[in-house]
Amino acid sequence: MLFYFPNMDETVTPNFKGGEKALASKGVMFDGNKITLGRLEPGATIGVHTHEDSCEVYYYLSGKGKCFYDGAWEPVEPGCAHFCPKGHSHGLANTGDEDLTFFAAVIKQ
Repeated sequence: MLFYFPNMDETVTPNFKGGEKALASKGVMFDGNKITLGRLEPGATIGVHTHEDSCEVYYYLSGKGKCFYDGAWEPVEPGCAHFCPKGHSHGLANTGDEDLTFFAAVIKQ
């Protein structure tokens, strides 16, 4: 499958997973799986949540932030990736002064 994100409409979800401000995203969902391009404005967060029946990977494209994983915060920046396996918890915060953009894939297990 080929996905062309520039032609997709952006969806804005306030307080995603209990986070602050909003998550802006473009993407597709199929068979319980999700592939998205996400964007958090400065100060925005994705609330900490547990992946009960899926895993997720983030690959950071621009901006700076921190990712919460199983009880600890870790800094993130372009070029690094984060993996949250099934049964684990994570969250994300934009701590920089520009948008934090990332590619995300949720894989149903």
